[in-house]
Amino acid sequence: MSFTDESRKKELTQSMVDLITSLAKALVDQHDEVSVEAIDEPTSTLLRLRVSPADLGKVIGKQGRTARSIRTILAAASMKAQHRFALDIQQVGDAPGRVHPNADAED
Repeated sequence: MSFTDESRKKELTQSMVDLITSLAKALVDQHDEVSVEAIDEPTSTLLRLRVSPADLGKVIGKQGRTARSIRTILAAASMKAQHRFALDIQQVGDAPGRVHPNADAED
């Protein structure tokens, strides 16, 4: 990857982090507990969203609908950017890599 590609990728990743942060803050009560971390992987970028345990249900939604909607928006933005982004939702205090069991619940 050339310098301009690397710079573009960092800018794109920051835009996606800002997007997810804005969406999450619009849903939760404890705005200061919202954080989004970008983790580069070989073929994609994982965005790890952490929210307060009290706000976890607001971000996931009934039967995972809100989480699925956020992921749909992220997927649409990813297609335009031609780079794959994935979203992992956790509550503050969870160990990295632990996904909340209801984050992708089916209807």
